[in-house]
Amino acid sequence: MAKFLEYVPGTSFLHRMNPSVKLVCAILFAIACFTTSNLIFLGVLLAGAVALAAGCGLGRETAGLMKAVFAFSLILAVVLLLTTPTGAPLVALPWGYLGTGSLLAALTAIVRLEAAAIPLFLVFYVTRMSDITNSAVKQLHVPYKYAFTFTSTVHFIPVFMNDMAGIMEAQTARGVAFDGSLAKKMRLMMPLCVPLLVSSVRKTNSAAIAAEVRGFNLRTRQSGYKDYPLHTEDYLALAACALILTAAIALAVLG
Repeated sequence: MAKFLEYVPGTSFLHRMNPSVKLVCAILFAIACFTTSNLIFLGVLLAGAVALAAGCGLGRETAGLMKAVFAFSLILAVVLLLTTPTGAPLVALPWGYLGTGSLLAALTAIVRLEAAAIPLFLVFYVTRMSDITNSAVKQLHVPYKYAFTFTSTVHFIPVFMNDMAGIMEAQTARGVAFDGSLAKKMRLMMPLCVPLLVSSVRKTNSAAIAAEVRGFNLRTRQSGYKDYPLHTEDYLALAACALILTAAIALAVLG
């Protein structure tokens, strides 16, 4: 199983697609998810995203992502349940009631976030960070410093997670037990943020120096030697995502 946001080599349809097209399609797909509240349509999008991930051989990684997104979306779902008194009343609350519309809104929020997250994360699993950066600069006309900043941020997420895991392992070896309630874990992890912050500053400073030595400020669109041509499947993918977005807008307009 690949680490979080770590590139996984392969020969699937997504692996072969143009990096810029992958990114644009993922963004269009996510916009479509947030455009409509039609639960059936969102369910179809979620099923399609899961099938796409399985076709790339990333079923386990996607399952882990869905578990993490579900934990976050569950918090949002609870807020919606308690603050959207719509539909037929089911449970009376001191400030209103919990209705069938509340349940539908909560379920819609969970499915929407799950469906929108999968394609965005798949882009980083099936594409090298350097390809994303160079393709965005050459084809999407994104200034290199912005593209580099974005991909570097994504790159450092698993690095910082590994650093945090190492710090926690060191504390466990010293007799600190991180098992127990969530409140206890948070209380024990708060002091660990200081060494993690120090380590992060050192790594970012080293990365900045390395970038300057390699002529970061001199990079232009013409600096990259690798080309990223568009193929038939890229145009088909763009058309399919545009069609999905159009359908989502139509469903939102029609109510």
